[in-house]
Amino acid sequence: MAGIAIPFLKEAMDMHLPALVEDLCLILMVAAAVSLVCKKLKQPVVLGYLIAGFMVSPNFNFLPTVKDTANISIWAEIGVIFMLFGLGLEFSFQKLAKVGKSASITASLEIIAMLGLGYLTGQFLGWSKMDSLFLGGILSISSTTIIVRAFDELQLKGKSFVTLVFGVLIVEDLIAILLLVLLSSVAATQSLSGMELTYSSLRLGFFLVVWFLLGIYLLPILLQKFRDLLTDETMLIVAIGLCLMMVIVASQAGFSPALGAFVMGSILAETPKRKRIEHLILPVKNLFSAVFFVSVGMLISPKVLVDHFGVILFITSITVIGKFVSSTLGALLSGRSVKHSIQAGMSLAQIGEFSFIIATLGMTLKVTSDFLYPIAVTVSALTTFSTPYMIRASTPFALWVEGRLPKSIRDSLSRYEVAMSTRSRQNVLSLIWGAHGVKVVLNLVLVVALTLFVSRLAVPYLLGPEVGRSALLLACALTLLVSTPFLWAIFFGHASVGPGDASVQTVDQLRKLQFGVSILRFLIGSGTIGFVVSNFTSMLAFSGVILISITMLGAVIFSRLSGPIYRKIEARFVSNLTENERVEIERKARTPQLAPWNATLIEFVLSPNSPLILKTLQDSRIKEQFGITVAMIERGDSRILAPRRDDILLPGDRLYVIGTEEQLLAAREVIERASSSELASIEDNFGLLSLILTNDNPFVHKSIRDCGLREAVDGLIVGIERGGERILSPDSAIQLRPDDLIWIVGDKRLIKGLQV
Repeated sequence: MAGIAIPFLKEAMDMHLPALVEDLCLILMVAAAVSLVCKKLKQPVVLGYLIAGFMVSPNFNFLPTVKDTANISIWAEIGVIFMLFGLGLEFSFQKLAKVGKSASITASLEIIAMLGLGYLTGQFLGWSKMDSLFLGGILSISSTTIIVRAFDELQLKGKSFVTLVFGVLIVEDLIAILLLVLLSSVAATQSLSGMELTYSSLRLGFFLVVWFLLGIYLLPILLQKFRDLLTDETMLIVAIGLCLMMVIVASQAGFSPALGAFVMGSILAETPKRKRIEHLILPVKNLFSAVFFVSVGMLISPKVLVDHFGVILFITSITVIGKFVSSTLGALLSGRSVKHSIQAGMSLAQIGEFSFIIATLGMTLKVTSDFLYPIAVTVSALTTFSTPYMIRASTPFALWVEGRLPKSIRDSLSRYEVAMSTRSRQNVLSLIWGAHGVKVVLNLVLVVALTLFVSRLAVPYLLGPEVGRSALLLACALTLLVSTPFLWAIFFGHASVGPGDASVQTVDQLRKLQFGVSILRFLIGSGTIGFVVSNFTSMLAFSGVILISITMLGAVIFSRLSGPIYRKIEARFVSNLTENERVEIERKARTPQLAPWNATLIEFVLSPNSPLILKTLQDSRIKEQFGITVAMIERGDSRILAPRRDDILLPGDRLYVIGTEEQLLAAREVIERASSSELASIEDNFGLLSLILTNDNPFVHKSIRDCGLREAVDGLIVGIERGGERILSPDSAIQLRPDDLIWIVGDKRLIKGLQV
């Protein structure tokens, strides 16, 4: 045995590690070091990855260089896949629907404006038309990854404007797919093909609907069936497998692999496993995304930076200002408030991963100059650096702008916001679309998808390329038979009227429109059957009429069977789609109503007409009357944290108070006039956090008044959980005990310091 082992060990010692392993070691070690420095300097980690990429590139001679760039590029492409998969998990199609109008208007205006501005900028700089067009494409798409990371680091998720920004990013990603098709077409033909763009748009929409419908219907059933077997390990493998499967499907269908990853993430986001999958996939996503950004940084060229330094600064300024202005205007036009519009505009003022993809497309097609890609990367790095500062400054800047707008403009914007947010029920087309159109279109897509699957994939695979006419007619009949529930929904499905729409006037108007709607549905259904038949036989003139007649007769005869089958399918789909909401409602129902964390921290502006003016907090009896607690008073540029009983209330004071929703609504009538601005959550470092008291904690066995916590955190205790009992706004004489869970409102940094 020893004679065998010694040569083996000697051979193993003589072996060299693959270049990929050495490259990964170099990349990750340098990225780790630089990212730690960035975190120490409170800079974005993504910026550190870009710098690390430059440091391991051939353009930097003081460190070893990456040897196998081809394999690193593959890992970077995997990084894009996992980044968009993670984005899909965080923002589902259902959430997009809630901000669909605002997000679509904002993203469309921004992209159109930046395409035009980028093209004009390129022409102004004397570039070719193709360079200018690709520059417009590069500047039009904001960076999903950079914005998501910035929101994470600034702990802004859950804010109203963040939801709008996420919606804009999703719409931008979808438009970016079409933009890639458009730019490819223009680069190949040197002309703009409207028909090809229209076809690509319809094709993309068709596949998105099919994937979404099938995924929402099938995946929750699959996960529920195997729930007892899904350990963390198997859940991770299943999630990654599903992601890569959709990547392959999207690629085979002619779409971006990243789009497939995003779609699968958005489908899984509708299942109760979303948070678990998101938690499990996070380390994988972080690893591959780091490699992606490092690979981008490797393309930074010092020579290009020196030669085009002025151009880079000019394009960076155009990017930040142009995207801020266009996004803000788009959000205002969509009916959002001035504050949220400015916050969204300042958050979207950068470019990122999709810009790299567009720049790479120009290089691959050899239609752009060599300097365009390094310029795009450098502009992305500069805007990445500025993004956290822009987001951080967005709220103060928005409040500054709001305060200086003339009252007439503020009133006009408020009326416009209300008008845009109010759904009109008098529009006949909107009424028909909501009640019948969505159902008809979704079932039409399912029938078309089933037909294409059988005729283009199943029949050739099972029967070969040469198929007899009788076999095709049999396949056609089977397709129509399987499609019967969906055809029944197209022909006879009942109107979909939501709880908020079921007024007497709405039902009466739908009844009056029934004749025309029935004729339209009959024509659509007949055309759908004709499409099915035409995919299996060319004898549409003869066999189509016969099959349509037979199908109609069968639908009438078997409507009692088809209707219940379809209703079961629809009920299962709706149940899967709304399962997360049901789980959340049940969770909230189990939560005690008076728990401290159900209280909300709200800002009120003290009106000059308020009866509380010139009274001390003790004399105002706010706590006794309404049960709320004043946590902070903001007066001009000064702040009074944890105000005392003898502090006087003055007109214009901003009172940050904590209480339940009912208490706050009652107090609002007294504190501020009805026409004052809407309630807004306090931001920055002032907030509500919890702390568990231990035996050695200096605050235990002392009353709230004497424990010194007010001075330690510039705040006060607003809730205590003790032995299952929950006390909101506790009296200052209550003594703190070990194992108490106390809720403190104050400086979050100081409160976190007590938790360590």
